[in-house]
Amino acid sequence: MRWIFVALIIATSSLSGCGAISSLSKAGAELDAYTLSPASGSGTPARGRGHLIVELPSSAGALATDRILIKPVPYQAQYLPGGRWIEPAPALLQTLLVASFQNLGGFELVGRTANGLNPDYTLMTELMDFQVEPSAPDQFVVRITMMMTLIRESDRRVVASRRFSTSETTASDDTQVLVSAFDRALHGLLQEIVAWTPR
Repeated sequence: MRWIFVALIIATSSLSGCGAISSLSKAGAELDAYTLSPASGSGTPARGRGHLIVELPSSAGALATDRILIKPVPYQAQYLPGGRWIEPAPALLQTLLVASFQNLGGFELVGRTANGLNPDYTLMTELMDFQVEPSAPDQFVVRITMMMTLIRESDRRVVASRRFSTSETTASDDTQVLVSAFDRALHGLLQEIVAWTPR
């Protein structure tokens, strides 16, 4: 009788272990990765003057991740369970800014690092909003806000500073629909930034 009791305990422990492993496996499942598109124009980019460095944007801790941020209320941070960005949001924004300047022109050379050259200007970015916010029943707002500061390297003087903000509303919380809303919102914002910076 005793061996039957022991066998039951072992069997129960094994099942509990399997359940825990299954939960861990599900929690660690790979998320679909998404990217966004840079601003682009038709024809050959306008050739400008000077060398521009786009620094890695700074951001609050909730945005310094590859997870897609959802803010149900201003002081709460959650993340979309069905997807992630291909790289942390600040790095993704840096990539898109560089590509947008290269596509639209305005500077002779644009990069992330000086690569041995003396840059004429440095563009600093503070990423303030890059999230989804529920706004009403079955309505969601993608909100993007960036503070841009242009530094002249010859004397480290602030040449210009401006806050850029945009939003895009969608009626679905489907991951692909939300990512498309991010793409539409960001595309117009990147065009504004590229047009503003050389001026």
